[in-house]
Amino acid sequence: MKKLVWFGLIVGSTLGGMVPSLWGADVFSFSSIILSAVGGLLGIYLGYLLGR
Repeated sequence: MKKLVWFGLIVGSTLGGMVPSLWGADVFSFSSIILSAVGGLLGIYLGYLLGR
């Protein structure tokens, strides 16, 4: 379960950070940082659910 949670964190935060580049925002923009955190939290949650 621990590996799934870490995998979800890495994938979720990476994808969440890349989403703002679809509308031309910079990698270090405020929206990129916020969506990276949201994606990481969702990834942790999904990893936890899959590991149960």
